[in-house]
Amino acid sequence: MIFAAVLAGLVPSFLLVGLGGLVRRRLSENAWTGLDRLNFELLFPALLFTAAAARPMDLTRVAVIGPAVWAILTLGLIAGYAARRFGPESFLDFAGAWQTAWRFNTAMGFVAVATLSHADTAMMAVVAGMAVPLANIFAVSALSRGGNLGLWATVTRVVLNPFLLASVAGVMVGISGWIPPALLMAPLVLLAQAAIPVALLSIGATMDWRALARMDAFSGVLVGVKLVLLPAVTFAICRAVGADPALTQILTMFAALPTASAAHVLAAGFGADRMLTATVVAQSTLLAAISLPLWITAVQSAL
Repeated sequence: MIFAAVLAGLVPSFLLVGLGGLVRRRLSENAWTGLDRLNFELLFPALLFTAAAARPMDLTRVAVIGPAVWAILTLGLIAGYAARRFGPESFLDFAGAWQTAWRFNTAMGFVAVATLSHADTAMMAVVAGMAVPLANIFAVSALSRGGNLGLWATVTRVVLNPFLLASVAGVMVGISGWIPPALLMAPLVLLAQAAIPVALLSIGATMDWRALARMDAFSGVLVGVKLVLLPAVTFAICRAVGADPALTQILTMFAALPTASAAHVLAAGFGADRMLTATVVAQSTLLAAISLPLWITAVQSAL
């Protein structure tokens, strides 16, 4: 019964991904790239800010969520390195795919949080706000090592990330308790409402739907870490320490998210093998259609 309810909440989003695959040829590759850029620079930052700033935020909860999501990302980084022995000889190409073990699909996170009985979008905004900086530091640092990017260029890429800027601004407003005027929030809310549908369509349009046939030991380790190991360890630790239901739900769901859909874009920007990373992204996204509802059902049933 719980599984059916969770699946019903997620199916519309997966259908949008499928629709993106069907209409991919209606727009040029440059058009889809432009939509991704619009989402990255404007729509999703608006969603992150409005979700975090819409209501007063408990500083104590932020202090707990931050270290928890950092621990999840760090586990993904460490465990994902196990794929090195199966991967390409070039460290740069490996780093491009390695990031998929800890990066997360923010759009799916905001979709999935609606199926949780205790957590809400404000908590998801805090999770994203705390996770985005470290996830980007890990990814850019690994790719910089492979691509010999200087320290200043690495720091600049991390600090100027629109997700980071919007998340930090939203969390700060939420912590302050100040409610922004409706006139200011209204256009941001309109932008935020477009973020998830556009992102889901773009995921489907740019994804390689035949990627599962190319699953091997390398991608199997990376996808297994992201979709199985991280949520399993997170759920087990939350239960062991007696974390409250809302925290257990949001952290386990976050850990179970497929990898970031635009990971291959970052990889290509550093000169890494774009197709290798895109294949792992597609495999993670397709398999998450099964694993994510199962993890959400498991955590809902246990609490």
